[in-house]
Amino acid sequence: MAHLDEAAFFDTRLFISSMAKQVDIQYAMEHSHVLREPDHRIDTFGSTRFHFVILSEMMDEVGKVIVRNGTVEAFKPKIIKPAHFSSVELEGFDDKARDLLDWLKEQKLEPVYFQYGFNFKRTEVNSEIITGNYETVKAEILDKVHAEDDPMMAVMESIEDTWEIGLLKFSIDMIQKSQEINQFDFKRRGLI
Repeated sequence: MAHLDEAAFFDTRLFISSMAKQVDIQYAMEHSHVLREPDHRIDTFGSTRFHFVILSEMMDEVGKVIVRNGTVEAFKPKIIKPAHFSSVELEGFDDKARDLLDWLKEQKLEPVYFQYGFNFKRTEVNSEIITGNYETVKAEILDKVHAEDDPMMAVMESIEDTWEIGLLKFSIDMIQKSQEINQFDFKRRGLI
C-alpha cells in the first residue's frame, strides 16, 4: 500500500486549492457581464470615478438577489516611454532587431505605454438583498438606472462570492476602451 508523506500531501492540497481558485476565476470571468456601460471613458487628464451596481443571484437561497452599489476610481493615465531604446533587451534576436529599434527612434515612433491605476474603495460599497425573480429585479434596476441617466454608472451581473472579479473585469474593459481616446488626447497636446 502506497503511503503519502506529509509534505507530498501538503503539496497536493496546495495544487488542488490552486486549481480550484483558477476554476473559480475562470467561471467568474465567463459569468460576469456588463449590462449597462458608462457613457464616459477614463479621462485622459484627471481621475475618473465610475459608479456601479452589481447584481448576483444568491447561491444558497432561491429568489434572492444581492445588489451591491459602490464606486471605482481610475487615476489619471501616466505616459511611460522607454528613455533609451538601447536599454531594451533583445535576447535571442540578431542585429536587425536593434537596427529596427534605432530606426523607430529616428522616426520618432518610439512605443508608448499608458499606466492606469484603479482604487477600489470597499468602504463605499453597500449591499442589499432583494427578494424576487432575478430577471425581474434586473429589469427594475436597469429601468431605475436608465431613468437616473448617470453617465458614469455601470450595471453588471456577476457570481455572488466572486463579484469582485466581475468588477475587476469591468475595470480592465474600461482601460481597453479608453486607451485609443487617451492616446489621441496625448498626441493632440504634443505629449507623445
